[in-house]
Amino acid sequence: MKPFTYERVTSSADATHAGAQTGAAFIAGGTNLVDLMKLEVMAPDRLVDINRLDLQSIVATDDGGLRIGALVTNSALAADATVAEHYEVLARALLAGASGQLRNKATTGGNLLQRTRCAYFYDTAMPCNKREPGSGCQARDGLNRILAILGTSAQCIATHPSDMAVAMMALGAVVEVEDKGGTIRRIKLDDLYCLPGSTPHIETVLDAGDLICAVILPAPSKGVHIYRKVRDRSSYAFALVSVAAVMRMEESRIAQAALAFGGLAPKPWRSAQVEAALEGNAPSDALFDHAADLLLSDAQGFGANDFKIPLTRRTLKAVLRTATEAAQ
Repeated sequence: MKPFTYERVTSSADATHAGAQTGAAFIAGGTNLVDLMKLEVMAPDRLVDINRLDLQSIVATDDGGLRIGALVTNSALAADATVAEHYEVLARALLAGASGQLRNKATTGGNLLQRTRCAYFYDTAMPCNKREPGSGCQARDGLNRILAILGTSAQCIATHPSDMAVAMMALGAVVEVEDKGGTIRRIKLDDLYCLPGSTPHIETVLDAGDLICAVILPAPSKGVHIYRKVRDRSSYAFALVSVAAVMRMEESRIAQAALAFGGLAPKPWRSAQVEAALEGNAPSDALFDHAADLLLSDAQGFGANDFKIPLTRRTLKAVLRTATEAAQ
């Protein structure tokens, strides 16, 4: 392992200053970073431990929403009474992820920023544009069963692995970030992530030293909450396809349809076009087929992951059918 320095910080100002230094990386739970360091996929010169920052609370906001500190663990978030009762889709997504031991360490901020599980990204003997820009993408013609069918480019077809982020996307989450100058800004979760394009190594809009302080959820919806994850085994597996849905019916029509998808793209995926097509209409198989057509209109498989296209269609239709029946 490459030698590195280790620093504990006790204020966000110290954290952002240290994190802005060349070769620095923040560490909290370390459930992803430590693995990547062991494999020498990531080799930071400096680890900035942020565990002593006051970012472990879950508090109500003035507008009835929820502010979740970046250091709240996945286990604590899933077990929170407000989350379990009013943000069920989030609790269900968290419990569908990883294992109990990992959830006890993994943090909210770290979960959002975890790296792809593409086999070529993890194997330093293989080319990977995300790990080494310009080296090539072996996955397009190689082992790509778990990889993306939406939002890809000629440079990268990696998927974002988070379950939590998918649910937060459906809930309309906003990320609170502090920069090295002490400025606080809020970024819609959908805007936090970058699609690969020609620069797959640039995964988010965060700059060096930017520290995620919290995730803010709007006031909860009274609709039906569903998180459905299709995977190769019943636990400790990443999604082949996942759907987070928050749906509400009024007078036998869909009044609200908030949908986000995992396992399909380099970021948690949300389509305003699909939601708009559903809202205001009575549920039917024809409508659900139309929604799936819109979602998958630009989908592209790469051989081993071609099955994700029909699987996504079936999963979306099943979720829509279950949600609208439950909401009536």
